[in-house]
Amino acid sequence: MAKNYGKTSLGIDPKIAAVLSYSLGWVTGIVLYLLENDNKYVRFHAIQSVIVFGILNFLVYLPFFGVLLGMAGFVLWLVLMVKAYQGEYFKLPVAGEWAEKYK
Repeated sequence: MAKNYGKTSLGIDPKIAAVLSYSLGWVTGIVLYLLENDNKYVRFHAIQSVIVFGILNFLVYLPFFGVLLGMAGFVLWLVLMVKAYQGEYFKLPVAGEWAEKYK
């Protein structure tokens, strides 16, 4: 049985909106966080996207570690999108706690 995540103020399926919040990293996270006022599920994923990919955006420029962080970020990006589509509140250790607070 599918879980009901409620309606979104954008008029699209909440799981699709959550996936879209990760699609272009922190950029779509900010857009969906600002546009979505009603759905806490979408807002959680949007703010987690802003936090995680905003930080990774700066860290990939570190010498030696940038390439490794870029590859790890790509894998994390895929995992977060899949988990969002599956309907999970997949909370990362620090970013997930902040996202819970600000959703």
